[in-house]
Amino acid sequence: MRHLLLLPALLLATPAFAEQLTCDGPFSADSSEARLVEAFGQENVVTGEVPGPEGSTVLATTIFPNDEAKRIEVGWWDEDGLSQLAYFTVPSGDVAPHGVKTGMTVAEVEALNGAPFEMQGFWWDYGGYANFTGGKLGSADEGCIVSVRFAPKDDYPSDLDVNAIAGEVQVPSSEPLLAQLDVRVQSLSVSYPDFSASED
Repeated sequence: MRHLLLLPALLLATPAFAEQLTCDGPFSADSSEARLVEAFGQENVVTGEVPGPEGSTVLATTIFPNDEAKRIEVGWWDEDGLSQLAYFTVPSGDVAPHGVKTGMTVAEVEALNGAPFEMQGFWWDYGGYANFTGGKLGSADEGCIVSVRFAPKDDYPSDLDVNAIAGEVQVPSSEPLLAQLDVRVQSLSVSYPDFSASED
């Protein structure tokens, strides 16, 4: 059984199976592969190379690798010791810290953040990642930071000028094109800073 927290208030707005992941227990900053095995079972935890950005591969531990709905990828700052959690991904059916979930609109995320924000333009390797310089989602008050990636719908009018939100540009959450293209949260992950680096 996963060490996840159910919040009654969120259950009113999310499907019954949705669970909120928290930055503690097996997903705390000081976690390790051994702790994941203890929490989820050896048969549900696999470590190896996984796809990374720009065609690269990275070392990660995957929980429930054969179940798309439950799969969680975990990266480590200490790859040799498979410890010091760097990030973990959030399954599409679950809820990230602060209540963010896959499928939310830009307006819904802005409301959770309590302030406007910016995101990378779309249609490139790092497209759609939000930049929360202010508001609740930019804070590490829980010890971790939520990374939100947005994506527009695939089908939009061919004559629509989308240059303002394409490529390596910063797009404000108030940009009208985001609503026109029904831009929504595509994926979520949660990360920790490298505390060992600050100790050097």
